Amino acid sequence: MLRRGKRDKPGLVTVYTASGMLPAQVIKTKLESAGIPALLDYESAGVVLGITVDGLGEVRVMVPEGLAEEARALLSE
Repeated sequence: MLRRGKRDKPGLVTVYTASGMLPAQVIKTKLESAGIPALLDYESAGVVLGITVDGLGEVRVMVPEGLAEEARALLSE
């Protein structure tokens, strides 16, 4: 059974947490090119201000629960 983090959305699971938008976009693109839909979840202040300190600027890459294991396997390659 997959455990949800406190910030996960219903039906989605965080498979990667990036420090900033650019690395998160790279991960999202990698997942989507393998046919795994991905969503980025972030606090807008971190993106607007360009801050990546103390969780601000943290970007969570989320995928549907049923594809989480496949996504994690792909990202571990």
